[in-house]
Amino acid sequence: MEIMKRYAVYYAPPEGEFARRADAWLGWDATTGQPLTPPELGLPAEEITRDPRRYGFHGTLKPPFRLAEGRDAEALHRAVEALAARLSPVILPGLRLASLGGFLALVPEGDTAPLQTLAATVVAALDGFRAPLTEAEIARRRPEQLTPRQRELLELWGYPYVMEEFRFHLTLTDRLEEPLAAEAARILEAHFAPVLPRPFKVSDLCLFGEAGDGRFHLLHRYTLSG
Repeated sequence: MEIMKRYAVYYAPPEGEFARRADAWLGWDATTGQPLTPPELGLPAEEITRDPRRYGFHGTLKPPFRLAEGRDAEALHRAVEALAARLSPVILPGLRLASLGGFLALVPEGDTAPLQTLAATVVAALDGFRAPLTEAEIARRRPEQLTPRQRELLELWGYPYVMEEFRFHLTLTDRLEEPLAAEAARILEAHFAPVLPRPFKVSDLCLFGEAGDGRFHLLHRYTLSG
């Protein structure tokens, strides 16, 4: 069984043109664990995708966490498998490009309440595997800049943007300044439009792990079959 620094539960698109185009844009294939050459789009791809490249193309369901003392990867795999077996897929109309706090991402269209519920269930059900945050980890979240509720969620679940604060998104860039932000939005919207899934279906829980080099790898897909 693999030994990883941290684990996370993500959505990652199944094999196909959408996944291939997104992986290539970020320059990292989390499934094969191989770097990729970004397409020539007239954008400085390697410079503006540093953060999302580390994690691979994904939508967070349960944010990265260290394993708690006494817990191991094999037990985590079993728990994610059992959880996926009792949860149903979520189907939404599609995805669209959006700017979120200065970075570009794909976000779902339609009523996201079922996706909110899915993510909240995953966060809570697997929280027993999460090691408590260290003081340094808490400080990195800049709690002084969070709302009281976000600080409470950070304390309860190890991350401030879960439960009702959760907003599902698939990150495409780092934070960008104008005019690059507008140019990147125009180019990436055109680049991804032909391959965006319609409908958009979350049909797996994807267990990812962070290797020693800081890159995240897809370890296993567990089908939502409830």
